[in-house]
Amino acid sequence: MSRIEIARQEWGDGTQKVEAAREEPRRYHQLLELHALVLDELRKRMGQTYSLEELVTCYAESDRWGREVLDDRAPVPAWPRDLTTVLAAAFDSVQRGAIDYKP
Repeated sequence: MSRIEIARQEWGDGTQKVEAAREEPRRYHQLLELHALVLDELRKRMGQTYSLEELVTCYAESDRWGREVLDDRAPVPAWPRDLTTVLAAAFDSVQRGAIDYKP
């Protein structure tokens, strides 16, 4: 598997975990809030034109900046346990905008 394929699989898993939380409305709402914060930052970092390779490179560094974003803006203090999930889900959302995206 290529690095892009591995990352895309991780991103899809993140989205599945967020969606699985629908059965717990409070938790689901919290995940969506965290996802929105990360997604906003990710869109700023990637700009309008990017490739999957550039997205994977950004993903490799996302723990650092994701922690900073959520530390500064997260409405709930328990965000660290959800960082990996919301990062992956945000990248899953943004990958569809890559110039070389294919389902």
